[in-house]
Amino acid sequence: MRLKGVELRRIHMPLVTPLRTSFGTESLRDILLLRVVTTDAEGWGECVALQDPRYSSEYVDGAADVLRRFLVPALARLDHLDAVAVAPALEPFRGHRMAKAALEMGVLDAELRAAGRPLARELGAVRDRVPCGVSVGIMDSVPELLDAVGGYLDAGYVRVKLKIQPGWDLEPVRAVRERYGDGVLLQVDANAAYTRADARHLSRLDPHGLLLIEQPLPEEDLLGHAGLAKSMATPICLDESIVSARAAADAIALGACSIVNIKPGRVGGYLEARRVHDVCHAHGVPVWCGGMLETGIGRAANVALAALPGFTLPGDTSASDRYYAADLTEPFLLDNGHLAVPTGPGIGVEPLPERLEAVTISTEWLSG
Repeated sequence: MRLKGVELRRIHMPLVTPLRTSFGTESLRDILLLRVVTTDAEGWGECVALQDPRYSSEYVDGAADVLRRFLVPALARLDHLDAVAVAPALEPFRGHRMAKAALEMGVLDAELRAAGRPLARELGAVRDRVPCGVSVGIMDSVPELLDAVGGYLDAGYVRVKLKIQPGWDLEPVRAVRERYGDGVLLQVDANAAYTRADARHLSRLDPHGLLLIEQPLPEEDLLGHAGLAKSMATPICLDESIVSARAAADAIALGACSIVNIKPGRVGGYLEARRVHDVCHAHGVPVWCGGMLETGIGRAANVALAALPGFTLPGDTSASDRYYAADLTEPFLLDNGHLAVPTGPGIGVEPLPERLEAVTISTEWLSG
């Protein structure tokens, strides 16, 4: 298989409701899609970089630039292209994991479509459906938050994640526990908004029986997380800090976390995500699949990944209508708190042509 070319397609997808986190508010997703055309088949990739470099150093314009100037030309030089060959070919270019992940995803989808193999089976899935949690953003008031959480529980979500930041943490967590009880699987996500000096304050979350606290400290501060883990009863989960299987192994060895959130875009692709899973599984560390407000394209691949055996906690693989009034693909529907794992070749879904055209802002063809 050789690369014939890659279409970069920029789309705008309005969110049903804005999602506010400690690093900003998203109301419209500016998304870069990749249509990877090979001699054998076509595949789709979705870049999860956000519009601004706040969650990570990557951003969507930068991803398009590095794909255009460096990554796609590197793959075009390969005489034999498959998903395994992508990472070594792109290794000379430092960083840009989200752009690399999107390109690998497109190649993997094309390769598997040509062979008639589903992504879930290729990765080693052991389930045909996965339990779904929901991420609830920072809101203007506690009553507004309680109404939102109640709606998601009524919809059937089996786990609730609350975004927190200094000034919006103890009160909303306490209110949700008091309203909905200890039976709700509840966790919080700080997106690196705290410092080591906040350890005593964060320990005040312990009485609420949280499933975990996600990424309380900055990405580079593994030692700080290890210290925090010793001072809190609530398990520490790392997100932004886990950029590779090696980073996961180091974090586990240091005692910086006892749970890991795996985001394929953040670690450079689905093959590295599987390696992160394997490292954690070997150490008895549970993992779950995080979300980056993906369309049905990225959601399909995430659901396939979340069907692996080490994914023992509900992830952020929410139904399509959690974020989009109309998804890019046939919608993913919640069924008794679960989503079905796609069974078709590759990622198992394709964009709906009319919907794709309606949200497209621009396209660019890069010859192989």
